[in-house]
Amino acid sequence: MPPDILIEPDFSIELVTSINAISANDWDNLVIGDSLGDGIPLLSHAFLSALENSGSVGAGTGWAPHPLIVKQGSQLIGAMPLYLKSHSYGEYVFDWAWADAYQRSGLDYYPKLLSAIPFSPITSSRLLTKQPEVAALMIDALISTMHQHKLSSAHVLFPDAACAKQFDTAGWHKRTGVQFRWQNKNYADFEDFLAILSHDKRKKIHQERKKVQAAGVICRHIKGAQITEHDWDFFYRCYCNTYAQHHSTPYLTRAFFDEIGKSMPQNLLLMVAEIGGKPIASALNIYNQTTLFGRYWGALEFVSGLHFELCYYQAQIFCITDKITYFEGGAQGEHKLARGFEPRSTCSYHKIAHPDFEVAIKDFLNRESAGIAVYTNELEERAPFKQA
Repeated sequence: MPPDILIEPDFSIELVTSINAISANDWDNLVIGDSLGDGIPLLSHAFLSALENSGSVGAGTGWAPHPLIVKQGSQLIGAMPLYLKSHSYGEYVFDWAWADAYQRSGLDYYPKLLSAIPFSPITSSRLLTKQPEVAALMIDALISTMHQHKLSSAHVLFPDAACAKQFDTAGWHKRTGVQFRWQNKNYADFEDFLAILSHDKRKKIHQERKKVQAAGVICRHIKGAQITEHDWDFFYRCYCNTYAQHHSTPYLTRAFFDEIGKSMPQNLLLMVAEIGGKPIASALNIYNQTTLFGRYWGALEFVSGLHFELCYYQAQIFCITDKITYFEGGAQGEHKLARGFEPRSTCSYHKIAHPDFEVAIKDFLNRESAGIAVYTNELEERAPFKQA
């Protein structure tokens, strides 16, 4: 898809072919305005450029970068992470049935236009601007690009509340979902957190942790600047093993982790589980001053309860120690509920070019939304906390 340039009376709107065509400072100055205060590390120029530079997105991956930018003169005043997709892998909002319906009708669903953080179901800003009129221009530019290039659809995944309001106003079709988030309510320590859980849930966590302890497991927390090449090599073996166990192929290359290790070490936390000094499992988290994002994990040996210890309890302990408010556990996983996570709504927005499919998908989303609301209520009723 060639770059497009649209000149408005006061602004120029352009699709570029790489995040590297944009100054890191200019991009990150817009990200800092995100609703979580100090910016989302996974939306940073360092993270997105690492995906490109490492070959994790780009040629041959089905993720063709086309960031949308808005300038006023030479000043960047708006931007949007944007990709041309030739499949639906790595999105966490599943539209395979839509693609199948298109194919059965003799129509092409791919390529499609997608605004998201690749491989990351993280809610954050998608319309990076401090000016509402610029956000509206970017939404119009998405629709114009979809029609100009005869694409089937445009999709915006996991926008924050401010962005969602903009897409609601523009009449896009909303899809709702559920994720699980843990909140650090100023706990003194991990036992202080466990004290608010029901007896059964607290007992289960104690039992899980005792099994891990009895196996001789020791967990180390390694912050970015202290992560060695040997640590990265071991982590990547674990990461690849997770995909191998599911008969799948890793999305991210080894070079990607080298890139972020050098460009954003202040946002990285590696958890390593060892027995007798021998590493057996690893989990990588990305964090800022307010939120820890659980991302990638893998193990080379099985120990009962180790996944929960390394990916949840150790992360909760880190948040308590470092006074981080939220721990985002990622997509799916009702098992998180029993470990103190609470359900929260997520959303995505969709614009469908074909009028008949637009009507059918709108009807589907309305029915799906009612089901999600019932599911969320059921989850809230199963909250693991002590009854007041």
